[in-house]
Amino acid sequence: MADRMADFLDNTPPVDPNRCERAYLVGVQTPDMQPGEAQELLGELKELVENLRIEVVSSDLINLRAPTPATLLGSGRTDSVIAQAKGLDCDLIVIDESLSPAQQRNWEKLSGLAVIDREEVILDIFADRAHTREAVLQVALARMEYSLPRLSRAWTHLSRQRGKGKLGGEGETQLEQDRRLVRDRITRLKHELSTVQKQRGVQRSKRLRVPVPTCSVVGYTNAGKSSLLNRITGAGVLVENALFATLDPTIRKTKTPAGKEFTLTDTVGFVRHLPHQLVEAFRSSLEEVKGADLILHIVDGSDEAPEEQIAAVREVLNDIEASNIPELIVINKADQADQDQLVHLLRREPHAVVVSALTGQGIEELLLAIEEDLPQLMQEVDLVVPYSRGDLISRVHELGDVIDLDHLAEGTHVHARVPKYLANVLQAARV
Repeated sequence: MADRMADFLDNTPPVDPNRCERAYLVGVQTPDMQPGEAQELLGELKELVENLRIEVVSSDLINLRAPTPATLLGSGRTDSVIAQAKGLDCDLIVIDESLSPAQQRNWEKLSGLAVIDREEVILDIFADRAHTREAVLQVALARMEYSLPRLSRAWTHLSRQRGKGKLGGEGETQLEQDRRLVRDRITRLKHELSTVQKQRGVQRSKRLRVPVPTCSVVGYTNAGKSSLLNRITGAGVLVENALFATLDPTIRKTKTPAGKEFTLTDTVGFVRHLPHQLVEAFRSSLEEVKGADLILHIVDGSDEAPEEQIAAVREVLNDIEASNIPELIVINKADQADQDQLVHLLRREPHAVVVSALTGQGIEELLLAIEEDLPQLMQEVDLVVPYSRGDLISRVHELGDVIDLDHLAEGTHVHARVPKYLANVLQAARV
């Protein structure tokens, strides 16, 4: 028990040496879901669980008219699931819904097995994938906030009284004490994360001083965002056939076919029912998306449910207030996709390009589409820049479209279309 408490309080995401190896999955189809949606989510849950190196022994899909407070599924269905899981010698039951702390405790008390929900699975995968200081802090914070109301589940011995002593006041239970320790840890994590985020903000401000149009690459996890970034920029970003392989933004500069510079930023992959704690914890990383001129929304064209993936990504974009940014859909994995499905997607998403990051198919068309979209994000300026700011005139030539340019006594008169960030800099420097 003490080891488990130490795990929660450690900066580094824990790797439990006694992790359960055999899992029984339970999907739930509710009246508000589309027909077949629960089956698709259950298939996705299987992939999520297997990414934790856990064997999925079997699964069950349950039609549920209304949830019950005690176990979500009701006593009869709960008993049936437990019997099947035990009959298959499983160590773990995974419910493809969010369980309340009370429901989770009830399941574990009834079954004698570990019982987790979809949110905990995703949190564990993020913990496995976190490497940089910021990602580790973000995941640790999300895990702490998820775990706080579940402490009595993790440590069933905590109801006894500690009494007076160095670690607790009179009458303070072990549970109260551990909750206080976790709350203190959450406070410290938020402080550390704030420091890291300020450093990221400084870096972002420096980039804005040398204004270049920015494109943020977003998409469902494993849609091929990093592969596409490598194909376009030669960035050498880690490409791994694993969910959430990228947790930290990777920023690279490249050019359109006409030679106009722009940056591409890779971001963390999204997934349906992404835990609220993770959206909040990674909000600073997702700020890169909010500051973009154009969103490249990568879609796995070979997936069985690409439209649901698109909806899930747009839901997160809406959560972070980035839904108003212009969007270009990039349907990836064209070499593996069904052609009829590609035609269907293009009908639903007319502002889209079909590519294959693996073979290079459609990459030239993608760059041309980016080049076509970026001028729409530019502003027209007509002003005089002092001769002391010749660097700005160079940036106008490099990034913008010059309409007219004259040399006057007080400075250089420039009439051009430039990226909005450069327009702001020019306005501030004008004579």
